Amino acid sequence: MLRKIILYIVLSLSLITAGYFSFIYYVPYSEGVRSGELIKISHKGFLVKTWEGELSQGISGAQIFAFSIMDNETTVIEELKQNQGKKVTLEYEERYKTFFWWGDTRYFITKVTIEK
Repeated sequence: MLRKIILYIVLSLSLITAGYFSFIYYVPYSEGVRSGELIKISHKGFLVKTWEGELSQGISGAQIFAFSIMDNETTVIEELKQNQGKKVTLEYEERYKTFFWWGDTRYFITKVTIEK
């Protein structure tokens, strides 16, 4: 009887944890587009390296949009590295939460377009 109760508790906690991580991973809070001058792209971290960047949306960096890029978005990372200092439009997904191995922000870039 006690084993069954412990088994149900462990199974319930496992399902709740799996559901939480699945929700955070697959369900975006919002999606959007931002444009401005790409002022920073870096691969930083001590134990876990993440891709981080900043977009200036105002005069002399008054409005900074900080963002992260998932490691599997290699095309986006390369486009950002090649267009440092240029005007770009970034499509992003905002997540409810983030994990330390994903990045520092809740905003994750999914597409880069270079402005003419």
